[in-house]
Amino acid sequence: MNKIKQVWQLLNTDIRELGKPGEIAEAGAEVSKAGLELAIALGLFATPAAPVAAVAAGLSFVGLTRKGVNLYRDKGKTSLEEWAAIAFPLAYLESFDKLVRENDWLQQKIGSGISDQAAKSQLEQLGELQLDQKLIEDALTYFPESRLGQALNQQLSDYLKQAGLNQYSIPIVTGWVAWGIYPIIDQLLSYESETITQPLQLTRTAARETQATQKYGSIESYLTEQISPHTSNPLLQTQWKVLGETFTLPDIYVPLEAHLVDKNGKVDKKADPVNLEQWAKEQLTKPDKNGQVLFIQAGPGRGKSVFCRMFANWVREHLHPIWTPILIRLWDIDAFENNIENTLRAAVKADFVKSDDGWLTDRNTRFLFVLDGFDELRMEGRTTGGIEKFLKQVGNFQSNCQQTSQLGHRFLVTGRELALHGIERFLPRNLERVEIALMNDKLQQKWLGKWSNLVGEDKANAFGEFLQAQNCPEQVKELAREPLLLYLLAAMHRDGEISLELFEGTSRADAKVLIYQKALDWVLTQQRSQELNLELTEQETEGLRRILTEAGLCVTQSGGEWTSIGMIEERLKGDDQARKLLEKARERIGDNPLRNALAAFYLRPASASEATEGAVEFVHKSFAEFLCAQRLVESLKEWVEPRRKRGGFLVSQDQLAEEVYDLLGYGGLTWEIVEYVMALFNVSNEEFVQLFQRLEEFYLDWCNGEFINAEPTSNLPQKTMLQLRKHGSLMGLREVDIYAGLNMMILLLELKDYSVIRDELKGKISFNPCGQPDSDSFEPTRLLRIISYSNSVKVDTFSNTVNPFLSNVNLSGAYLSGANLSSLNLSLANLTDAYLSGANLSGANLCLANLTDAYLGGANLSDIYLNSANLNRIFWDEYTQWKNVRGLETAITVPEGLKQQLSLSPPNPPPDAPNS
Repeated sequence: MNKIKQVWQLLNTDIRELGKPGEIAEAGAEVSKAGLELAIALGLFATPAAPVAAVAAGLSFVGLTRKGVNLYRDKGKTSLEEWAAIAFPLAYLESFDKLVRENDWLQQKIGSGISDQAAKSQLEQLGELQLDQKLIEDALTYFPESRLGQALNQQLSDYLKQAGLNQYSIPIVTGWVAWGIYPIIDQLLSYESETITQPLQLTRTAARETQATQKYGSIESYLTEQISPHTSNPLLQTQWKVLGETFTLPDIYVPLEAHLVDKNGKVDKKADPVNLEQWAKEQLTKPDKNGQVLFIQAGPGRGKSVFCRMFANWVREHLHPIWTPILIRLWDIDAFENNIENTLRAAVKADFVKSDDGWLTDRNTRFLFVLDGFDELRMEGRTTGGIEKFLKQVGNFQSNCQQTSQLGHRFLVTGRELALHGIERFLPRNLERVEIALMNDKLQQKWLGKWSNLVGEDKANAFGEFLQAQNCPEQVKELAREPLLLYLLAAMHRDGEISLELFEGTSRADAKVLIYQKALDWVLTQQRSQELNLELTEQETEGLRRILTEAGLCVTQSGGEWTSIGMIEERLKGDDQARKLLEKARERIGDNPLRNALAAFYLRPASASEATEGAVEFVHKSFAEFLCAQRLVESLKEWVEPRRKRGGFLVSQDQLAEEVYDLLGYGGLTWEIVEYVMALFNVSNEEFVQLFQRLEEFYLDWCNGEFINAEPTSNLPQKTMLQLRKHGSLMGLREVDIYAGLNMMILLLELKDYSVIRDELKGKISFNPCGQPDSDSFEPTRLLRIISYSNSVKVDTFSNTVNPFLSNVNLSGAYLSGANLSSLNLSLANLTDAYLSGANLSGANLCLANLTDAYLGGANLSDIYLNSANLNRIFWDEYTQWKNVRGLETAITVPEGLKQQLSLSPPNPPPDAPNS
């Protein structure tokens, strides 16, 4: 015991020579104030007369442990016990200092140091340790649980408590500091003689194999390989690349702004927007927000996925291990379990998850789960309960994290706001929501500054002048406020592919389509990979276009941003042009020509597990949707192509039906795809009417069940289901049939709306899902049957799929008794003579709708919007619910009796009342 005390006495006296400025100075690694305070608290350095911050300047703890051992060796001391008495405390101090220097949160949280009296008390406790070989072996095998590790952890815990850290963060710091000494000790031993190392060889080997050491090492490996932009994995390196450029995301990224969203899902655009990164950082580090899920919504191309990657890496660099980021792309999850812990385990796939059943209850870890793309959960067959079930699981788990000290994790979720339509009332209440804002002038200028660093000031200025020009269409200026489209415009302008003249006379949709079309041409002609940098003939270029559009369809049908190469190849079997191109490419570049071809066109390999089977992934979902729309338009045009010799159409009605299932039997069309389709679809008025008639014929046959009730040899839903399942889809027979019909309804609704704005088509097209009243095709219960059939697979399937397209729908004469129409957007709808007895219309939007002669007896109208609606001669009864009706005071021809019932006007005066 006396010998050990002498060692410790020497440690905290002679070792103080290291504390002199210049003795341990090392450029670029200045000691932290907290590190110096801990050294003083442990009695290793004398309490300075000057302020700690001033003493810390010019000092460095990098290599402190080795210098300390060398200093002690110079005094002739070489025993294992004496070596350990110096090495372990100094390695511990060096590990702590390194952690503080790399963690912004710790630097801000650790306040003033501790008292001299506390330091003396801690020093006396450490001095009582009996440093024999057994204690040293225990320390090397599993330092955090050894007597020496626990003693040092206790001293650090006391220091952190006095410095102001909370009880949940302290064990995280001590756990990682304790683990952090291993590489320091291991490196130190590599310099030592066999006198020191020989007795510890087996112990060092055992230390590397402990579960805890492997866990911490696995977490660090995960962060390096999955989160850091400096990963050595080529598949993950591409996720940091900007499309076909040589620079990476950090080179071009600027922090975005966001609007706050209230508990009712309303965006507060009156309030000043917040810096998205700063908002996320504040929410993450505020203890009173621990029960809240950070929820970021935005449309495509607004920067959600890029933000997730950038923010996860910022957390890795500045907050780990106080917060350890886990980035999960939700479209990569194969199955969603009833227990969210199992879902997360399957999604992470790292060793620290697989080998540790208690990975979520470890007091030394706290994770930030960044879940990107909640809208991907909308796809049927991908989940068992849908987006609302998963978000509810996240909300419940977050609440548990707040209440359970062993958890404490946080969730950040991103996705498209459109995916929430119709399910707002199912969302958990503990969401802290924001919506990414369009880039303002200030952010755009900041982005142009970064662009200038990459392409030169002249080109950047020229692009800025292009956007500011008076004859630059407003639509183009609006699109340039989306990060993805801003880059596309800048890159194509840099390469001379776009000019002001190009956009003259274009609409918003046309401008966006034109940008994507130009981007496609740009890729085909200028952005090809070196292997494909050939003088392609016009035929070969068209073959590449064909491959791309089929890839876009396959990716969309797969429900995410990637698809298997096999699925694309199978769809191209009947295309001679594409097949010949692939054969030609195979001769030049090996066995995987399609993979190489697609790699050049804003596609990248999918994650490692998918890449082994052959998969490709679009850099952004917008590209897949645009190319999918192009593929759909190709078929739409073919369906009205005349057969020259015998009249009629080149594609028969039976073949049309087969192609409808093949193209549309996968899931609901998105608003973006439909917008692209309508902008791309340019045919004569006669062909437009012919297409509508042919699609309506399919719709009526589908409503009658002709396709799903067909014999197995000619059953189109079954054929499509089997085809999709070959490539991993879980779509069932009913789902395929339902989506084919609902998607056809969407197209018919859009064609009808489009005909209204084209004067030459007015009066030639009309569509009512139930048919036109007083016509042979009219069936008042048709829509009611469609809703019931659609919801037989999953509640709200109808509203989730069709709701974005129902505005201005014609439902005159429809029988919808008891129908679930809650939260539907029926603004401008024609509901004259509609029978809505007992229907659930709660939360529905009926602004400017025409409800003349509608029957509302017993209907559920709570929280409905009736702004400027026509309520002439409506019928209601005592069972009709009018709770929280909005906008009724602006409705047209409101019956007098309803006004009196709802106190909207004074009651009629009695007959004998005098006239005023």
